Amino acid sequence: MFVLAELKDTVRIAPELFNLKLPEAIKDEVNRKLANKVLLNVGLCIALKDIVKLGDSIILPGDGASHTEVNFRYIVFRPMIGDVITGKIRSCSREGVHVTLGFFDDILIPPSALQHPSRFEEAEQAWVWEYPLEDGKKHDLYMDIGESIKFRVSGEVFEESSPIGPPDQEVAGTGTASSTSTSATTADANKTPYRIMAAINESGLGLLSCKKWSAGNGDEFVVW
Repeated sequence: MFVLAELKDTVRIAPELFNLKLPEAIKDEVNRKLANKVLLNVGLCIALKDIVKLGDSIILPGDGASHTEVNFRYIVFRPMIGDVITGKIRSCSREGVHVTLGFFDDILIPPSALQHPSRFEEAEQAWVWEYPLEDGKKHDLYMDIGESIKFRVSGEVFEESSPIGPPDQEVAGTGTASSTSTSATTADANKTPYRIMAAINESGLGLLSCKKWSAGNGDEFVVW
């Protein structure tokens, strides 16, 4: 679920960092710029792996910093479709089950990808798997916050968001804030740049506290 992305960037090193060796200064600056950030169609940046190539360093007129073109490899979190991962339930909503890995929270198991039949309990704010018993009755298995859950990656969604500007900018000549600009800024702020879609509606997946076993005669039973 972690991959190496080959990237290229022009890195600015401020004069106060000139006492450091160039590779060390570039490493610190690249990590400061990219760590824990999402790159569109690349993934969540974790840490710099290594520097592949350093170009010439130049100083631009009016700027005392050095600018160096750098080719480097970066460790990125971007699981493959079909990968099986274990996380913990962060919350539940009508949208589905929200899962966290600790360092990445934007994982969603939609209702259609839960075990069937399942229902959402408003009072408990939890999804419930109605596991069928041999006598025709059902046993409710609650997907509670903090429970460990094993899921399969079924898709990914990248969203590009615009830079967020100063809020409540006034419309020239009116002295009032532009509602269109404000609503657009709010919409961009609420965008999730990278989401993972997941599924647990197949054998071997779901809550780790609930395991399905085979009796060897074709019968199956669940142990909690």
